[in-house]
Amino acid sequence: MDRFSWSLGVFKLGKVLTGLAAILRGDINPVQAAREVVRRGRLTIRQRSERSSVARQAETNLSDLLIPEFQRLSPEALLSHFRERQSPTFFPGFQSAQSTVSLQQKLFPAETEELIRTANSIIEHRWPLLGFGEIAFGESLDWRRDPLSGRVWPLAYHADVSLLSLDGSDVRVLWELNRLGHFITLGRALVVTGDERFAQEICAQLDSWLRANPVGQGPNWSCAMEVALRAMNLLATLALCRLSKTLTGERLAVLLGMLAAHGSHIKRNLEFSYLGNSNHYLTDVVGLLWLGIMLPELTAAADWRRWALREMVREMKNQVLPDGADYEGSTGYHRYATELFLYSFLLCRENKVDIDDRYRQKLETMLSYLRAYRRPDGFAPLVGDTDGGQVLPITLRRADDHGYLLAIGAAVLGKSDFNVSEHGVSEEMLWLLGEQGIAQYENLAANPDAIASQGFVDAGIYLLRNDDDYLLFNAARNHRSGCASHRHNDALSIEVATGGRRFIVDPGTYVYSADLKERQLFRSTEFHSTVMIDSVEQNTIERSQPFVIGSEARPHLIAWQPGSDRDFVSAEHYGYRRLREPVTHRRSITFHKSDGWWLIEDEFAGRGEHAIATYFHFDAGLEITSGEGGIVSALDRTSGTRLLVCPLDSTQNPESLNQSTSVHYGLKSRSLTSCWKSKAQVPLKLRWAIVPVLVDEDLAQRLSLVRR
Repeated sequence: MDRFSWSLGVFKLGKVLTGLAAILRGDINPVQAAREVVRRGRLTIRQRSERSSVARQAETNLSDLLIPEFQRLSPEALLSHFRERQSPTFFPGFQSAQSTVSLQQKLFPAETEELIRTANSIIEHRWPLLGFGEIAFGESLDWRRDPLSGRVWPLAYHADVSLLSLDGSDVRVLWELNRLGHFITLGRALVVTGDERFAQEICAQLDSWLRANPVGQGPNWSCAMEVALRAMNLLATLALCRLSKTLTGERLAVLLGMLAAHGSHIKRNLEFSYLGNSNHYLTDVVGLLWLGIMLPELTAAADWRRWALREMVREMKNQVLPDGADYEGSTGYHRYATELFLYSFLLCRENKVDIDDRYRQKLETMLSYLRAYRRPDGFAPLVGDTDGGQVLPITLRRADDHGYLLAIGAAVLGKSDFNVSEHGVSEEMLWLLGEQGIAQYENLAANPDAIASQGFVDAGIYLLRNDDDYLLFNAARNHRSGCASHRHNDALSIEVATGGRRFIVDPGTYVYSADLKERQLFRSTEFHSTVMIDSVEQNTIERSQPFVIGSEARPHLIAWQPGSDRDFVSAEHYGYRRLREPVTHRRSITFHKSDGWWLIEDEFAGRGEHAIATYFHFDAGLEITSGEGGIVSALDRTSGTRLLVCPLDSTQNPESLNQSTSVHYGLKSRSLTSCWKSKAQVPLKLRWAIVPVLVDEDLAQRLSLVRR
């Protein structure tokens, strides 16, 4: 996830370079930079010590890790304790298995059948991974083998493992496999069916995993965030399997030792930086919080819990902007961060761990932002990077599926604002909140999903919308240079949906390291619905540094004026001021609500002749044609709805470019982009009308609105 890269070494170098640039610009205090240098020096010393002790860690006896009252218990007595203990408690749906199973079968009959089918496939070592579909992993699971490219990472000290490869391998895919999220599917199937085969498969895979991944060695220990996510999924698995006949005292002891090792490794290898933290560090913190709450039998648990609770709320204050957006500038990572906070707040509530109300209010702003950016079709625009990762993957969700969090948030916070029409009780809600939580949710008044235009000035995201018409305008700026690695060259870009269908889209991410050429394209200016001048990127990006991006554009808001009949927004960016003859691009958008169309005005201030290319990136599955006057029509054959892009200052027909769109990590669909190119003198102004045309609506009549 955040700061994942094809080589952690390459990424860290890039972070250092961007940090140095930020110091020169004044974005980072030199004192912070000095503290970071000291921190890295201390980390190097700690890693030398850790390197020499890795082998000894695997030999630590469980009794040495337990508080005194549990040290002398036999494995069988320890198992009885875990089966009978009333506190701590995991999520209600996991704890109250009988009522959960009854509701699972009643509310989700088709999903229950699919759950059991998938669990049986997992026994055969076949299951879906991200957007790559179902993968056959072979008779013997190889936990260090990339299931796509076949590359096998070596078993070496975790900080020495080189993840750099140009063979099409992707450690992000390897890490997804090793998060062990599929154990939750097996555990749920065990609870639903009572079939011990599923518990036996969990134990067999866990034994296999431990043999292949000694503590602190290999790629699956190279990133503390991945260790934390694996620990959280294992805690969920333990909650599901605690009553299973397959779980013996000896197996429990092994699992507890494994979880203790995970917690210690996270604490030793925290992904903290004085130059800017991210959801990597946040995940490290949350992983330790969950371990500290759920395993008070461990000697380190109390310290983990106290420390992690303090750090979690501190990071919420630092990483969530005042208007509720995650400060990394990515809607995909906003979903992920929202899951981290929402699920953690719920776990704290269930275990009477107090969190100040101001942080609860902060969580509400995160959900409000999520609700606002969702399109009328219920899905999310994928602004910036997304790797499709989920916290506690009870149900596998596409990267652009964020709405389920609203209903869960409504139930947890008691806020009907998030009880939107098309999202009700989900399987996540059932297993997280249980029967009582569902009843509380159903008692909330439904809130029709009619959302007004909204501007999020801190995030730099503006929604000009009315009923089924939706336009997102992206004027996001970097809030800290150390956390810009997931941004794209999308300054002043738009996304448009109408008639229940998305038409002009952000292309998404596709992959990170598996294909550096594609990685570069998906974050490039020409893949976004904005303007490119003289074939220069808005911000400097290099294919060899896939998580480094410059900050030349620095979008700046000029005006935001929402109204009952008309919305107006205007912003400019400075990415082209580094040209030999500098140019400033300003884009203004007026939404004529009563007539249902948008006017885009692109103004270019500067001098000289420049090559100007204006891109509109269409969604996959649309029929794109260009006609008289250079007007482009994007038609959805299924609904009959179309969207027109009309140049108002040119009759030139655009080029049609074969590009791609991705709604999930690893999933790519062919799509088309219309591009108007010209050589022109600056100053210059170009205008575009974006006109939805619904089923059976007269095209000429719709166009007459624009020409008035």
